Amino acid sequence: MSNCVFITGATSGFGLASARLFAQHGWKLILTGRRLQRLAQLADELAEHCEVHYASLDVRDSQQVSALIAALPQGFKQIDALINNAGLALGTDPCDKANLDDWHTMIDTNVTGLVNVTHALLPILTEQKVASVINLASIAANWPYPGSHVYGASKAFVAQFSRNLRCDLVGSGVRVTSLEPGLSESEFSLVRFAGDQQKYDQLYGDSNALQPEDIANIIYWLVSQPAHININSLEVMPSSQAWNNFNVVKHSN
Repeated sequence: MSNCVFITGATSGFGLASARLFAQHGWKLILTGRRLQRLAQLADELAEHCEVHYASLDVRDSQQVSALIAALPQGFKQIDALINNAGLALGTDPCDKANLDDWHTMIDTNVTGLVNVTHALLPILTEQKVASVINLASIAANWPYPGSHVYGASKAFVAQFSRNLRCDLVGSGVRVTSLEPGLSESEFSLVRFAGDQQKYDQLYGDSNALQPEDIANIIYWLVSQPAHININSLEVMPSSQAWNNFNVVKHSN
């Protein structure tokens, strides 16, 4: 019987790249996202490699999450890996100029949505001899930077929630990893910049940023580890990125 992976946010970025990589290795795919047409196109693309089930899903809606999982076809009811990839950042303004609706959307998606999906799938995951939960956090979970405010805080939740899950699931066969990428080039940043292509190009031009395929390779490596190995957290940056000095603001008297 083929292994089965459940991927949120499968229509772009890390989720899309992961779907393609897991398909190449013959995994069954449960693909979710809010853009149904993209999911259908992806399912058609990958159908020659593996079995695919897809469904539109807003992870923020706990009832929708539960209904989707309850209605999974028979061949997709055994799930061996969960990739909690659905998430977003909105805006780069400082906190005093940030939009409150953007803050709520980030919390509802990055925190509430991830919790909704994880809680609904844990009864299935714990039935497996070996299973994996890969939670997409960020270096923003560990390192502050201007304009990160609620986004960084939401990813810090993801990182700590992952560690706490590990405590509760120890001995169950369910491994949990907080995966924390740095500068990564994907549609994620275009959403954050409200579609500003020039701003996107300025950030990524000549930066040699991480690509979605890089993160997908890491995710597949994580779930492919022997059953007795759990990678608790993994922070990864492109070699072109590192930390800078602390900011010091000087005032003249």
